[in-house]
Amino acid sequence: METNKQYTKMIGTPVPKLVIGLSIPTILSMLVTNIYNMVDTAFVGQLGTSASGAVGIVFGYMAILQAVGFMCGQGAGSVMSRKLGAKNLDGATRYTSTGFFFSFALGLVIALLSFLFLDPLVRMLGSTETIVPYAKMYISFIIIAAPFLTSSLTLNNLLRYEGRAKLGTVGLMTGSILNIFGDAIFMFGMNMGIAGAGLSTCVSQIISFSILMYMFLTNRTQTKISLKYADKHIHTYYIIATCGFPSLLRQALASISTMALNGCASVYGDEAIAAMSICSRISFFVVSVAIGMGQGFQPVSSFNYGAGKYSRVRQAFWFTLIGAMALLTCIAIPVYLKAGSLVQIFRDDPVVIEYAIRALRLQCITSVSLPLTMMVEMAYQSTGQRLMASVASSLRNGVIFIPTLLVLARLRGLAGIQEAQPVAYVLTVPICMYFTYLFLSKMPQQDKI
Repeated sequence: METNKQYTKMIGTPVPKLVIGLSIPTILSMLVTNIYNMVDTAFVGQLGTSASGAVGIVFGYMAILQAVGFMCGQGAGSVMSRKLGAKNLDGATRYTSTGFFFSFALGLVIALLSFLFLDPLVRMLGSTETIVPYAKMYISFIIIAAPFLTSSLTLNNLLRYEGRAKLGTVGLMTGSILNIFGDAIFMFGMNMGIAGAGLSTCVSQIISFSILMYMFLTNRTQTKISLKYADKHIHTYYIIATCGFPSLLRQALASISTMALNGCASVYGDEAIAAMSICSRISFFVVSVAIGMGQGFQPVSSFNYGAGKYSRVRQAFWFTLIGAMALLTCIAIPVYLKAGSLVQIFRDDPVVIEYAIRALRLQCITSVSLPLTMMVEMAYQSTGQRLMASVASSLRNGVIFIPTLLVLARLRGLAGIQEAQPVAYVLTVPICMYFTYLFLSKMPQQDKI
């Protein structure tokens, strides 16, 4: 009865209502998570410019962990949702369990390797000599939490693809809120400094993981997580990895881009690294609303695609694209106008503020183009078109951004570093417009009966 009720909801609820209903929890979750990230940056900023730069350095490492979590979660979730749409509950459960254990194992392997190569790791991420001690202290706690962080993201994505985004939001929001209070207690109440920020993140990630697991272990979901449902065949892992590869690629390129950005900025001192780190945190907060709305689109797209309701996939695509652009514009305008005041919250250093304001304002102007590139990636991935999804994912943060950054940094110095991301946004648009045409034109015109 529960399965039939969920099926009816996913294929029968009016598309705008369904997308909004699934988007609101993910948007709230992303906003709270990003508020935590900004509070964390503001707290650490009180310890000095080098400590503030360390947060930006470790942000690149966390992007790697997020890449693994999203790969397993979106890879398994995309297949699982399409199987639920086709009324194959056993197949859906197999992918849910396999995706979870795959994610936890990968997180554990990354943690072990990170501890073995800690010193070269923080230098590879872009640390200067003055930032290294802070980065090593902070990242040590993140490494401990690595398997919980990767699998938490996987669990959250699996819940979203089941159409139960609210359950995932409970886990992630609880962890983020506890993290904010943990920062204040450990960093200042217990005088632990940047180690307190790392410990707070570690503890909150484990709590968030426990809450998300509780949802699957107490029959609140259609699919189950158990070792007996985890597939032993390598082909299942291949399917999860290839379906989730666009997410891995997108997040990995974001991490590489962060490292490249830190490397280029390090020429201009810790102030430049701190400025670009703060700019990245604020701009990600701005675009998180659009990303959250896109994540509400994904289960609608994959479930209805699996059920053969292609007209609903098209309707969801256009509704989400237009809605995300409108929301993003409404948020970007006040951020542009108050850029200086926002940056000052995180680091009251005249040089850092000067460097960050221009970069932030340029990103606000061009961020309105982000929903198109985001929707193309998510549309191909949610419908199982792995090659096109991978190509689309490689554009904005990799194929276009990294060469743009290197060229502009060489030609225009710090100004070029500030301009690289906005220019990459603009250059990606015409390519994604063509990809959108291909996606919509090649989808079957008639629904399955």
